[in-house]
Amino acid sequence: MADFALAWKTGKGSKADRISFSSPELLWKVLTAKRWELLKALCGAGPVTVREAARRVGRDVKAVHTDLSALLSAGVLSRTESGQIEFPYEAVKVEFLLQAA
Repeated sequence: MADFALAWKTGKGSKADRISFSSPELLWKVLTAKRWELLKALCGAGPVTVREAARRVGRDVKAVHTDLSALLSAGVLSRTESGQIEFPYEAVKVEFLLQAA
């Protein structure tokens, strides 16, 4: 909400893109260990094919395709006009708050 309030007051949005999850459980459902491994392999790689992504992580193409589809749906990855997959960010910061009930 602080980002919203600042944008409202200044008329300028945040320079950083953000993807939010409604709960930590949903975050971990989308960003599994295998998907995080994919993100690490794609960070800074530019556009790649599904086959190339699978080769980089040493996994089956079908399983990688499933994981890439989930990351595309969540907005973490994007697809180029030629159909390749890319990680369009320079970095990822995962942040959540755990509080006592």
